This record gives sequence, structure tokens and C-alpha cells, in this order.
Amino acid sequence: MSFDLLVSLLTNPVLVSVVLLCILCVKKVNVLLAIIISTIAAGLMAGMNIKNVMDVFISGMGGNSETALSYILLGTFAATMAHSGFTDIISSGITKIVKDKKWVLLGILCIISMASQNIIPIHIAFIPILIPPLLSIMNKIKLDRRAVACTLAFGLKMPYIAIPVGFGLIFQNLIADNMVQNGVNILRSDVWKSTLILGLGMFAGLITALCITYRKPREYKDIPVLNAYKEQAEFKPIHWVVIISAIATFVVQLLTQSLPLGALVGLGIIFSCRVIPKNKMDHMMNEGIYLMGYVAFVMLVAAGFASVLKQTGSIEILVNSVLGVLPSNIILTSFIILILGLFITIGIGTSFGTIPIIAVLFVPVCSKMGFNPGQIVILIAAAAALGDAGSPASDTTLGPTSGLNADGQHSHIFDTCIPTFLHYNIALIIFALIGIYFAG
Repeated sequence: MSFDLLVSLLTNPVLVSVVLLCILCVKKVNVLLAIIISTIAAGLMAGMNIKNVMDVFISGMGGNSETALSYILLGTFAATMAHSGFTDIISSGITKIVKDKKWVLLGILCIISMASQNIIPIHIAFIPILIPPLLSIMNKIKLDRRAVACTLAFGLKMPYIAIPVGFGLIFQNLIADNMVQNGVNILRSDVWKSTLILGLGMFAGLITALCITYRKPREYKDIPVLNAYKEQAEFKPIHWVVIISAIATFVVQLLTQSLPLGALVGLGIIFSCRVIPKNKMDHMMNEGIYLMGYVAFVMLVAAGFASVLKQTGSIEILVNSVLGVLPSNIILTSFIILILGLFITIGIGTSFGTIPIIAVLFVPVCSKMGFNPGQIVILIAAAAALGDAGSPASDTTLGPTSGLNADGQHSHIFDTCIPTFLHYNIALIIFALIGIYFAG
């Protein structure tokens, strides 16, 4: 590596701001403040004045407005499920099934989190409702919550990478559309065939976390939390309405590819059928904001951060600086591109929002170097997904923390971000390289 290239990398606003963001979060600075500080640092380093930085930052927050609205509405939907007693039934049922078997609990949580991406697409909104009542049983069986965080992250992430339904359909269509726009033809229906190996990588990371890293018991204080379930919860006729509303939410979201619209339909059914009285509608909305408002606002701020990074032009400079000295070896080139994708996605905090950026930068280069469409799919999917696991501003990490830290004994950075970063990003890189090798 030449001295000029080294200086260019070390002074690149993207790298500096992402590293600063990680350092601030590790030092336990609030994630919102850490993102804002890192945004200002990136803009100033790129020669923008402070007013321009804030203008771009605030206008860019709209980039995640649909996501933020989805979280608020889905949080409200989850709150109505809780107040109807439906989540009491689920929590009570889980507790009776689990008893003292930690593997059963982890398996159930894994299935529920996967279902939240496809079958009942409420995404992370179920976590602050369902997890807090289960903390007492986790404490009783001395289950390491880092293992639970990895399990939830797996269920939130793997389905959209490997399964072309629900969020996975949106993610994979996004990859195909952006590849076509950048000169590489591929059918939407073929994307999952290439990304399946990344799903296997996620599974390998999960097994490593559960069976090796966090298999030992861990002690927690038994601190009472809100939303404790009622042991005598019973299934009532109104719960059929909740189930129908969940199905309607899924169908509308699938047909329209609009999660807010799906959530609105679900809420409309619940309120119109008087599962929740109309005079409690305001209370439900307030509770939805309480449950998911912080996560929604972090996603808005992350979009502002991404907007400033784009405005500086530093992403293109970073990529072009590195790609200009890439080796002819496809595997080594793929590794370097994946690391670039990791840095870009950590800063932006969303794999979905990263795809259009990295597709413009990577697809032409990969085509010129002889990558086939299947290899490019693996590269884009892995590069986009890498930073999503482990980023302080990602819903994949914010979601698990929102439930596991209900009693104040779970650190967002040390108990969610770092464990998911290590287990899933290493696995994704290894399996992506394997997939690219065999797809050649």
C-alpha cells in the first residue's frame, strides 16, 4: 500500500466518522448523540460548514421516514396485542413449555423472531412486548442474554437474506433491481439461490454463539419488570380478531410492499371490532410511541448521517481509492469489497438503504473484473448485510436491546452489538467467499 493511499484512507470522512461512532458508543455515549457528533465530524472533515452539515442532516432524516412510521404503527399494533391479553397467552404458554430447558426457550424465540419477518411481519415490535415477561425465567435458568441477543438477531436477519417472502422479498427484489439498473441482468426469482449460502453462514454463527461462546450460565439479579404476564391467561373470542388482523397485516404488506399500510389495516380491524375500546386509542398510540419511538428516531438520525456521508462524496472516494489497487484475484478482491461494505453499512445502519449505494459503486467494477451475476448477488447481499449486525444504529441490535434491557442489566454495545458483530459478520464474510468461489 502506497503512502498516499494510506493517508487518503486515514483521512477519509467515512472511515473517521464510523470509527468515531463506534468509539463513542463503546464509551457509552448515547447512540443518538454519537451519531450526531459523528455526522458533524464527517461534514467538517469534508469541508462543509456546520450550517450546511445540519441542513443536509435534517433533510436526510426523511430517508427513513417510512421505516420510522412503520415502527410506530407496529409498536401500536404490538401494544394492542398486549392489552388484549394475546401476548399473556403466548408468554404463559412459552413458560409452561420451557420450564428449565434453555434450548427450548431459544428455539421458540428463534422461530418467533423469524416469523416476525415473514408470517406476522411486525419486525422488532414484538420484542419489547414479549421479552420482558420472560426475563424472570431467563434469570432462573441462568441463560446468558448475549445468547438471546444473537438468537433474536439471527431471526431478524437471516430470513430477509435467504428467504424470498415478506422482508426477504423486498430485500432480494432491491438487489435484483439495482443490479439491472447498473448493467447486470438477473431475475428476481434467482436471487435467493445465491444468497442461501449467506443464510447458512448466519446459522453457523448462531450455533457458534449458543454452543461455544455463550453456553455457560450467567447470573442476573431478579429485578421485577413491567408487562409481567398473567399466569391464568385464557384464549377468548377477541383473540381470533387479533389473529385475523395479524394475517391481514401480512397480506396487505405482501401485496402492496408497504409495511405502514399493512399495520394500519391491522389496527383498523382491531379498533373497528372493539378489541380495544375507542376511548383507549390515544393510549395505544402513546404506548406504541413509547415502545418503538426511540428506535424509530435512531433510524431517522441514521438516515441523516447517511445523507451527510453521501453529500461529502467520501464514499465514492473511499471505494475508488481502494478499488484502484485491487488485485486480480477474485477472492481477495471480494474480501476487500466486503470490508468496504462493512464500513459503509455500519455508518448507515441499514442493509436495505445500503444496497443502492454499493450497487452503483461495486457492480460496474465487478462486471469489469469478470464476476458472474451469482457472484455479484452474493457480494452485494453480504456487503449490505454485514454492518446491519453489530451497528449501534441498526434495528437488528436496537430491537433485542429494547427487550433484554427492560431491567437495566443488558448493555446495548457490549451485550448486543459486539456479540452479534463478531458471530455474524465473521460468518458472513467466510461463507460469502466460499459462495463466490463455488459460483465461479
